[in-house]
Amino acid sequence: MTGLADTAQMQHLMLVPVLLPLLVAALMLLLGEERHRLKMALNVGSCAVLLGVSCLLLLRAANEGAPQAVGVYLPGNWQAPFGIVLALDRLSALMLVLTSLVGLAAALFACARWHRVGVHFHVLFQLQLMGLAGAFLTADLFNLFVFFEVTLAASYGLLLHGSGRARVLSGMHYIAINLAASALFLIGVSMLYGITGTLSMADLSQHIPTLRDSDRGLLHAAAGILATAFLIKAAIWPLNFWLVPAYSAATAPVAALFALMTKLGVYSILRLWTLLFGGEAGASAQFGSLWLIGAGMLTMGFGAIGMMGSQRLGHLAGYAALLSSGTVLAAAGFGQNLLTAAMLYYLPASTLAISALFLLGDVLDRWRSPADGADPYEPKNEAAPFLNARLEPTRGFNLDEEEQALVGRPIPAATAFVGLAFLMCTLMLSGLPPLPGFVGKFAMLNALFNPLGLAASAGAQPGLTGWAFLAVLIASGFFALTALVRAGIAHFWTAQGRGPLRVGLAEGIPIAVLLLACVLLSVAAGPALRYTQTTADALHAPSGYVQAILGAEPVPSVAAGSTPDETAEGTP
Repeated sequence: MTGLADTAQMQHLMLVPVLLPLLVAALMLLLGEERHRLKMALNVGSCAVLLGVSCLLLLRAANEGAPQAVGVYLPGNWQAPFGIVLALDRLSALMLVLTSLVGLAAALFACARWHRVGVHFHVLFQLQLMGLAGAFLTADLFNLFVFFEVTLAASYGLLLHGSGRARVLSGMHYIAINLAASALFLIGVSMLYGITGTLSMADLSQHIPTLRDSDRGLLHAAAGILATAFLIKAAIWPLNFWLVPAYSAATAPVAALFALMTKLGVYSILRLWTLLFGGEAGASAQFGSLWLIGAGMLTMGFGAIGMMGSQRLGHLAGYAALLSSGTVLAAAGFGQNLLTAAMLYYLPASTLAISALFLLGDVLDRWRSPADGADPYEPKNEAAPFLNARLEPTRGFNLDEEEQALVGRPIPAATAFVGLAFLMCTLMLSGLPPLPGFVGKFAMLNALFNPLGLAASAGAQPGLTGWAFLAVLIASGFFALTALVRAGIAHFWTAQGRGPLRVGLAEGIPIAVLLLACVLLSVAAGPALRYTQTTADALHAPSGYVQAILGAEPVPSVAAGSTPDETAEGTP
């Protein structure tokens, strides 16, 4: 068996992100609902272990001295393309770390209060992590569909957690559109199997360049149907009408975890598009690239305009997820190594910021909402709190020099922490320095104008699509900045009559962890960009990935009365 691991233990470690959440979920099903504290501890502990294992796998994937660029595990001990194959490369390792980090933060935040407002929260949470991890590790389309359905079932239950009319309505829309996507997934997979006779991603990449011209049109139709299913997951415009209502209706930790769902669709597109329609695909090379770029830019515009038209932080975070997804898809469509590397750096940073914004929205909405439960975004009194009917400052607010002198007031620690966190999210999502949102966007623009490197391609022309992407990228950042600044003013500067902001440790620590991860990405931008550059190079030259999977040999078993050599010559 080939792989990154030098030992059998490291090979088996690839199973942990899938088996650990599954076993923990099964164990929690045996416990009664009254054991919610034990379930909470199991959920958080499982997420912490998953994060540690994912970091170990990332370190192994980043080890350039490893004999292979891809780690391969054969759970059924059957050789590809017939058996189930798990593959770990730099991209899947990156997504595993991102998933486990966001999952741990969401699980900790739920410990404050949200995990008690419904049943089976922790079980569904673990199944969601299992589905995401399996989708990132699998190397065949059949099991990708299986893990997609696991995430769909778990996410539907999580969306309904806490009940309420808004969650039920959003849940019905969510399940309907995702079931349609599942149907398209099956149709596309069936057509691909009928054309090529295989569902292994690596084996598919070998068949596509040698297809007859008469079958190539059917291949492109199958790829288009399959891509539609993934693009629904990635919330591409105009197939994203379900996302904002669903994410804003979900509880805060669930919405933070759902920020990963769009990235699952992006991952699937990126993985399959580079494998099946990369530079080695013959006549099908770069199929659909212009559609991907155009749809991505339209999604960016839709997300930016949606942020400008929203006041609720849940809606702002949902539209920010659309903006991030569109940016990543548009950048991936260019098929440039440097641009893909910059996009892969931007992807985890924006996901962390969106998850943090969902959690912040819960804290700020609770602080903003009055005690009588009225909608804080539709105040009965439209007048400014410091102006009277004649639009003159009312007395008692110290806005006039003729009144008593202004007295400085200390900012409570909770308010200062939440304000700083909101500022960091604003900088991240709008692409302002010095956080990784700026670094990622700047790297994308540099790669766009210099696709071969700054020294090698000085003066290169980006073309019409490049200029359009440049304009949309800058304009969307400006729109996001305007919308978030306006929301910050509404939540922090017009806080008269409210009580003190209270943030518990279970709420503050997850937010701090997510934003510290963003700061770490900014501080370690050099090593991170080198990692993503190596990842992008491997994606656009997938021969190593293909050879590692197809060349993985089953482990021979020693039967009674036979030698290992004799057993190895038999069937797996």
